[in-house]
Amino acid sequence: MTRATRVLVLNSGSSSVKYQLIDMADGARLAAGLVERIGEGAVPDHAAALDSVAEALGAAGMGLDSPDLAAIGHRAVHGGTRFTAPTLITDEVVQAMRELIPLAPLHNPANITGIEVARKLRPDLPQVAVFDTAFHAAMPESAARYAIDTATADRWSVRRYGFHGTSHQYVSRRTAELLGKSPESVNVIVLHLGNGASASAVAGGVCVDTSMGLTPLEGLVMGTRSGDLDPAVLLHLHRVGGLSVDEIDDLLNRRSGLVGLCGDNDMREIDRRIAVGDQRARLAFDIYIHRLRKYVGAYYAVLGRVDAVVFTAGVGENAVSVRVAAMSGLEALGIELDRTLNAARSREPRLVSGAGSRVAVAVVPTDEELEIAGQTFGLIENAQER
Repeated sequence: MTRATRVLVLNSGSSSVKYQLIDMADGARLAAGLVERIGEGAVPDHAAALDSVAEALGAAGMGLDSPDLAAIGHRAVHGGTRFTAPTLITDEVVQAMRELIPLAPLHNPANITGIEVARKLRPDLPQVAVFDTAFHAAMPESAARYAIDTATADRWSVRRYGFHGTSHQYVSRRTAELLGKSPESVNVIVLHLGNGASASAVAGGVCVDTSMGLTPLEGLVMGTRSGDLDPAVLLHLHRVGGLSVDEIDDLLNRRSGLVGLCGDNDMREIDRRIAVGDQRARLAFDIYIHRLRKYVGAYYAVLGRVDAVVFTAGVGENAVSVRVAAMSGLEALGIELDRTLNAARSREPRLVSGAGSRVAVAVVPTDEELEIAGQTFGLIENAQER
């Protein structure tokens, strides 16, 4: 009997479901799609969305009842301290994810709904949760702990969890491959720059620090999120400005970052505005880069030795100006960018550092779906071998 090697990857959001069907025999993408506007009209709920996914796959001859389907891998945002590796989904796992909802109230409920619907569609099929926070669970306590009263922190699970973990894990490993080395021998600073943005310090394949914290709000300047700020700003806005907790939450998550600074969160538009002399766009860009460079310097100090700085995600992979500005003036750290290589467009992993650069500078397209599929398939294979 032919071994089943296909994995369906599901990313269930509050109003959408993204999916990819990947054959782990060769990494080929057999199907991909997006069901949007769940709760509106033709797609009233996640059950209807998953039915739509099943119908689309079936029409292509790759339905959910296919014997070639080995497992379903689910993106799950928050695993807390309990889930630090890909996890076979059971009723107990789903209940534990429910208990983590206060840590990710916008994401975990939708992830759980997608899982429950998929389990009803294929109750016989192994299903695996791959958590965004899992890769960062290896951080030492000195990096994960906030300097607040320990008993209070423990009672309310307040610590730094980090996010974008599947991307950081995939990209750091692919960067080692690009350098022709094993992940265990390489220290990498990963800059995942999209509308959400995070940095990580990866030593020998293990995350030792990351910029996002209890929530995805901490760290770098992002499209609509503030990133780092004095926590007393919140108290000031509440006590003096009269803003409610919900208003402050909305301000920091949806009306800050680049959009708060200049009205745009599309780096292409910001570049265009800078080119015609728009000073508001220039200041927003400079603040974005200043924060980014601070994290590169901090993680250089954390790692002690850096083999590569790697850019990934939408902005990291495509914004030439961001890479130039972020890496300029770092020659004393052994970092030199090749302007010609950096300006060249490619969808492949590539080096953009100068010939004399002691630290490689790379652009590595992220592939979170492939990483989820790989972790899912690996877990199922290992379980079967046992």
